[in-house]
Amino acid sequence: MSTQDAAEALQEDRHLLERSGTAERVAGILRQRITEGVFLPGTKLSEPAISTALGVSRNTLRESFQLLAHERLAIHELNRGVFVRELTADDIGDLYAVRRLVECGAVRRAAELMELDLTAVEQSVADGREAAALQDWIAVGTASMGFHQGVADLAASERVSTTMRQVLAETRLFFVLTENTRGFFEPYIARHHKIVKHLERKRFDLAEQALDRYLRDAEKQLLLAYQRKGTSGV
Repeated sequence: MSTQDAAEALQEDRHLLERSGTAERVAGILRQRITEGVFLPGTKLSEPAISTALGVSRNTLRESFQLLAHERLAIHELNRGVFVRELTADDIGDLYAVRRLVECGAVRRAAELMELDLTAVEQSVADGREAAALQDWIAVGTASMGFHQGVADLAASERVSTTMRQVLAETRLFFVLTENTRGFFEPYIARHHKIVKHLERKRFDLAEQALDRYLRDAEKQLLLAYQRKGTSGV
């Protein structure tokens, strides 16, 4: 996505700053846009474009960049600026280890709760199917992120949800390896649906098992894509 397109996307978020124009809020917006694939790995985060789009000061924006750097989503390069971080094969393994702990743990926690709201995960499955019908694989990827955030949210813990938002933003940095293809994303739509059906039937054990297999398969697929990228010299 071009700098101009990214700036236009950010202008849609400007209203979110009307009540609280803090660095944390700005960082939250940028984190979400990274999760959605608006800012790809290696993209320079332009101070003039972003500060103008969001209507915030350079100082506030720089504070938000520091927060993103702390979350390992951005990196500051001396005399060059701030860039969306490019991750490594070790990062893939570490992130998916964390995802299995958080998401599978959230399913186990959900089994202990009196109430279970599956609205978010059900909606994400519907969104993914609709995007697939339009062959919009970037949107399918975004729906997938929504699904996994929804799974984490089943734990009914703001700390778990916050952790998941950060982890998913990092995970999205790897999607550039897949070139947003049908071959990568489409099979996971059916797997989302299967997990939701287990949850609807309150078969939390089966949901956890299916989710664990899902995450291990996705990790292997991304590692292979990463290796191919390295071999091709891209």
